[in-house]
Amino acid sequence: MSKNVLIIGGTSGIGRELVELLKSDYNVYTASRDGSALENTGIPHITLDVTGEIPEGNGLPEQLDGFVYCPGSINLKPFKMLSEDAFREEMEINFFGLVKVLNKIMPRFNEGASLVFFSTVAVKSGMPFHTSVAAAKGAVEAFARSLAAEYAPKLRVNAIAPSLVDTPLAGRLLNNEQKREKMAERHPLRRTGTPGDIARAAAFLLSKENDWITGQVLGVDGGLSTLNVN
Repeated sequence: MSKNVLIIGGTSGIGRELVELLKSDYNVYTASRDGSALENTGIPHITLDVTGEIPEGNGLPEQLDGFVYCPGSINLKPFKMLSEDAFREEMEINFFGLVKVLNKIMPRFNEGASLVFFSTVAVKSGMPFHTSVAAAKGAVEAFARSLAAEYAPKLRVNAIAPSLVDTPLAGRLLNNEQKREKMAERHPLRRTGTPGDIARAAAFLLSKENDWITGQVLGVDGGLSTLNVN
């Protein structure tokens, strides 16, 4: 019997790539603000804005075996230009949205279910202009570890910490060849990430074949967080 996986934010970027990777082996369900990208694909979609009220899960199966929370933000500004509201907005999208969704669906998880969240390389490696997003994603990492401890051995909970990935969210950082080359050179592997790089890591963590991994933050960052080769 195919297992059920819910992807929050499965209509673009990493989430969309993950849908493509999983759809042949899992029953994939998605939720996002706009499901038009999934029209005529046969992938069930629920309209959901994680910064607003979370519905009771209409359209979801009664049991879930996997969960991935993809919503994120890239708001790179000097600290002096960030208001308190900017920090709150980052927390709403990256952290509180995750908490609100999980509060609604925790009873649906089967024994052995795998949960995957997303952080950023900037939590481990301090970077200028990342204060708001790193703070929000730092909360995600701490939450993942604590949740993993609380629900072991029933659930596995892990996070992935990417570096810059070529997605619509990062469009303004990679919108010309000069920027692309500069960003690539920052990484020991001399390129930025692709949605597939990150989606494959998420699929790995969801798989039952890798069921001895929990409470971890997996760096998928071209070596940026641990290597200094420049």
